[in-house]
Amino acid sequence: MANVLTNLAADIYKAADMVGRELVGFIPSVTVNGDATTRAAKGDTIRSFVTRAVTVNSSFAPAMTIPEGTDQTVDTKTMTLNSYASVQIPWTGEDMKHVNNGSGFETVYGDQIRQAIRAICNTIETSVWTTAYQGASRAIGTAGTAPFASNHNLLAQVRQILADNGCPMDGQVTLAMNTSAGVNMRNLTLLQKANEAGGTELLRQGTLLDLQGIMIKESAAPVAVTKGTGASYVTSGSTAVGVTDIALVTGTGTVLAGDVVTFAADATNNYVVGTGVTAPGTISLNAPGAKVVIATANAMTIGGNYTPNVAFHKSAIELGMRAPAMPAGGDAAVDIMVVQDPWSGLVFEIAAYKGYMKSMFEVRCVYGSKAWKPNHIATLMG
Repeated sequence: MANVLTNLAADIYKAADMVGRELVGFIPSVTVNGDATTRAAKGDTIRSFVTRAVTVNSSFAPAMTIPEGTDQTVDTKTMTLNSYASVQIPWTGEDMKHVNNGSGFETVYGDQIRQAIRAICNTIETSVWTTAYQGASRAIGTAGTAPFASNHNLLAQVRQILADNGCPMDGQVTLAMNTSAGVNMRNLTLLQKANEAGGTELLRQGTLLDLQGIMIKESAAPVAVTKGTGASYVTSGSTAVGVTDIALVTGTGTVLAGDVVTFAADATNNYVVGTGVTAPGTISLNAPGAKVVIATANAMTIGGNYTPNVAFHKSAIELGMRAPAMPAGGDAAVDIMVVQDPWSGLVFEIAAYKGYMKSMFEVRCVYGSKAWKPNHIATLMG
């Protein structure tokens, strides 16, 4: 039975357009690799390249021959589409008959599609947020305290981390934060005064305007994360500036990805752990690594539980999304269509299957995310 979904397209798009839901701030702010025409299998990889830092020549020697030049290495990084998201909606003929006596199948079916898109979007938003905060370079703020309670000075400090790391401040930097931070920012008198804020959008519509070259967005994803249990860890060997791997000895407990750590030798920087340990071993800080020399036998402290609000450049994080792989010749689906969610911009595949006196509709995708450039990601703790 062909054109099953075509006949229901109006209800599907109406449902998608009505998806009123939790806020998404990360998905529309990262690079989305969402080719709607190409399928992928769970576990497939997307490749990218990264160039290394170079050495600047401080002198030159005039000659009749052109210098050979210094060889450069271009590295390859990969992102895995490691997650599958699916919501299946079964209907029997009797079910359809029952609802047609009331609200109607199309109305109920449309609401089910809306809830499916909502659930998958929330799952992906959380996944991208996790990638972002676990891939951040450094952190600022007070763990356990929502920022912007009295001013927006912390925004300048987040910007400083990004700028010091070489992040381009080109209008594509976003701070995605939870609504607690949003409430504090909306309550700032400075931003509510039209003559000082430069407009009435915040006062009248509640719109958070760009500040200091950073787009301000809210997300439902940032929630409190629990730190690792590590204690009494000290460094083994001296760590030079720019090094990311740090050996730890004599301590106990876990150090988790996303933990914010400090060292006795460095009273300025809060480093974000990219790869942790469950016992004495080597942790990896996210790039650009140590900002000062960390001497041997230097005590490391794990910060408190915190809510990671994250500032990042659009190119620093990528979300890859595809329709699931199909066998040659297709499967048992009698109709398939692609729908774009206007709220998040994501594209989903919807398939219809026919069974014995029963139908099943499925909303699905394969996705994965990657922090390509930790230097261009910073955490604002709340």
